Amino acid sequence: MFAPPVIQELAGERLHLSHGPIDVVLKAWGRAEEVRAAYRAAVARFPAILPELCDELMDLRRPMHEGPVVSGKVAQRMVEACRPFAEVFVTPMAAVAGAVADELLAEMTAAAELERAFVNDGGDIAVLVMPGHSLDVGVAGEFSRGAVPAINGAMRIDAASGVGGIATSGTRGRSFSLGIADAVTVVAHTAATADVAATLVANAVDIDSPAITCRPARELDPDSDLRDLPVTVSVGLLTPADVGAALAAGAERARGYRERGLILDAALMLQGSIRGLETPERLTVPRAGAQAARAWGRSRPGART
Repeated sequence: MFAPPVIQELAGERLHLSHGPIDVVLKAWGRAEEVRAAYRAAVARFPAILPELCDELMDLRRPMHEGPVVSGKVAQRMVEACRPFAEVFVTPMAAVAGAVADELLAEMTAAAELERAFVNDGGDIAVLVMPGHSLDVGVAGEFSRGAVPAINGAMRIDAASGVGGIATSGTRGRSFSLGIADAVTVVAHTAATADVAATLVANAVDIDSPAITCRPARELDPDSDLRDLPVTVSVGLLTPADVGAALAAGAERARGYRERGLILDAALMLQGSIRGLETPERLTVPRAGAQAARAWGRSRPGART
């Protein structure tokens, strides 16, 4: 059904792994022989991931309240990541990109002793940072100035931060959204958890407005796991009050997830406004910042040294 996986080296000692819809860029740091061992492990594991997921696709598209049962390692990561969020409609597919990133990073760390590493699956990123090291990840957002500060467009992650995953979701991403956020970026202990949380927080960024056009997911994709739920097709210009109300609704859901220990932080973006979980009022970003926020949904996050 899919062409064979493509594996190639990129500039900056990065590795590119591509297979059907899975598109991964990864990098590791450490002793040369350890990095080589980590890359060999990722390359060895990667070709089987997509076939394994396809074998259980029907179950992975089932809502969590229907109790999907799966056996594959990545599929199990997806189900376990979604389980704490099952009070709202969600299927394991909400965690697929993050779960793939987590799986590859787990294979790498099992095979080698690394100082730091990232696995970026289309913008959903699993990260490893050992004590004494740090990793900067490009972001566009207003985080809460906690253990993971975002400064000058970069989030600096160290071992004490507890961050193992970063994910972004919204109407400008690759998947359907039930909300209207341009982008929601979440940091959590794993990439799979960040992935599903970002999806659900982005779904909560919503209001009733004639400027928003929605259609049933199955009209756009007959195989969509969202079934007949209305997904956002377009969002016209909203009033400042509407933008603030939509962001507040999303931030409320994100704060609830943080209070339950499911996520570490989140940044929410809509039409040039950005809200962090500690932002009491709607934050209007300057012109340059608004452009960065709009570009975020297209470029998605990227790790860098």
